Amino acid sequence: MEKKIGEIREELKAAEDNLLPDFIEKYSLDERSGVQTLIAQAKKRIEKLEQEKARIEALKKYEKEYAGYGYICGIDEVGRGPLAGPVVAGAVILPEDCDILYINDSKKLSAKKREMLYDEIMEKAVAVGIGMVGPARIDEINILQATYEAMREAIRNLAVKPDILLNDAVTIPQVDIKQVPIIKGDAKSISIGAASIVAKVTRDRLMVEYDRIMPEYDFASNKGYGSAEHIAALKKYGPTPIHRASFIKNFV
Repeated sequence: MEKKIGEIREELKAAEDNLLPDFIEKYSLDERSGVQTLIAQAKKRIEKLEQEKARIEALKKYEKEYAGYGYICGIDEVGRGPLAGPVVAGAVILPEDCDILYINDSKKLSAKKREMLYDEIMEKAVAVGIGMVGPARIDEINILQATYEAMREAIRNLAVKPDILLNDAVTIPQVDIKQVPIIKGDAKSISIGAASIVAKVTRDRLMVEYDRIMPEYDFASNKGYGSAEHIAALKKYGPTPIHRASFIKNFV
């Protein structure tokens, strides 16, 4: 008895990427137009997958260029601009044969995609380090120095010492490891892209926790950035311990 088209559609929906060729072969002789449409969709998925693999391969350009050094670590930060919360840096050493797809500059990914990639990076990375510098320290030494401090902490927190650092645009002072600053590195290097995702998810989760304690400021949605609602709450309720005094003097 022929399978119903709805059942075949569900089968395609549930199929892992590596099983798509089997799906196409299985139903290739079924002449029903609905089934042929599903086969076309499966072929399109394979095509998109191949394009993604090629994009990821291109993202490994710097990793291939510096492969002779040994452990390559990508470094990135998130949270330079917000009015509240810490600046967070991520340091990630990926395996040489890294097979994680869809890594990109964290700002180009949906929150759901970042969360999924975060879990995969944590599972497959050789080492991951996080560095965090809070508002009081940011006020004390300024945001640029605080960013460097968070990056140094992220490197120190790696379980494996890297042999070379690929940084998103900056050269970190007081670090004795070779550094390669790459402009827009989070969209050009798989290691920096992975570091940007880890840093962003870490900081976003923290701001969601702060929102539970201080719901007036809507930190869960604005993540500490200066949205109109956040600034209105700041004027109404005043600053919290996680606000950066040097950033909010125009509003308070």
